[in-house]
Amino acid sequence: MSGSSPLLVRPGANHGRVTHVTPTSAKWVYVGFDLLRLRVGEEAGANPEDVETCLVMISGRARVTSGEDDFGVIGERNTPFEGPPWSVYSPARARWTAKAETDVEIAVCTAPGKGKLAARLIGPEQLHREARGKGSNIRHVTNILPEWEPAENLLVVEVITPGGNSSSYPPHKHDQDNLPHESQLEEIYYHRIKPPQGFAFQRIYTQDGSLDETITVHDGDVTLVPKGYHPCAALHGYDLYYLNVMAGPKRTWKFHNQKEHEWLLAKA
Repeated sequence: MSGSSPLLVRPGANHGRVTHVTPTSAKWVYVGFDLLRLRVGEEAGANPEDVETCLVMISGRARVTSGEDDFGVIGERNTPFEGPPWSVYSPARARWTAKAETDVEIAVCTAPGKGKLAARLIGPEQLHREARGKGSNIRHVTNILPEWEPAENLLVVEVITPGGNSSSYPPHKHDQDNLPHESQLEEIYYHRIKPPQGFAFQRIYTQDGSLDETITVHDGDVTLVPKGYHPCAALHGYDLYYLNVMAGPKRTWKFHNQKEHEWLLAKA
């Protein structure tokens, strides 16, 4: 089920494949995303020929395999606000499976791939974590598949923005293949809110105003960023989590800050 904005995808079910985004449905080239919600004992899987996959354990525990590799039961948090995730990288042409040991939510992040890399488990202790920003612009970042870790096209990161703070801010964009200054990357945001009855805002817009959408984000929503600037605002009392999935013609994250707001980076 889509929201009123073409850039908003709301959950279409409560169980099974809850959210489904393909390059075709998003009207772009690279990024795909599914959110799976499985009950104890249920299993999901796929055998993609031409995409690589990063499975991120949003909550719960599941036994995960990729090809001949059995990574055992992974996952230890009850919500995405409870610390870093377990993840699995699964290359193209490798069948992956996930069998729920508890009720589980799994993000399935995809981008084009040729199967050049081996499957691997990405544990919480391997993840690079950092705080970005100052004052009410502080947010907490967990890099799952950053550009310095192996993948063919995927970039995957989690961010938690405390209530009352802004994120993806000052506004930046990455929609031009103009390296070393800027890279062209499509991006999805998978949003969660704590407590879940809250909401947040995201604006997606271009300098010339040809795209200008301000979206009210609820728990479980996905937003699509095909181009333009895309800041978020978490409202007082409600923390905002999002999972970012990015991919483009070159696997690097080089962004361009909107000049009018770049002064904020120097603000004490």
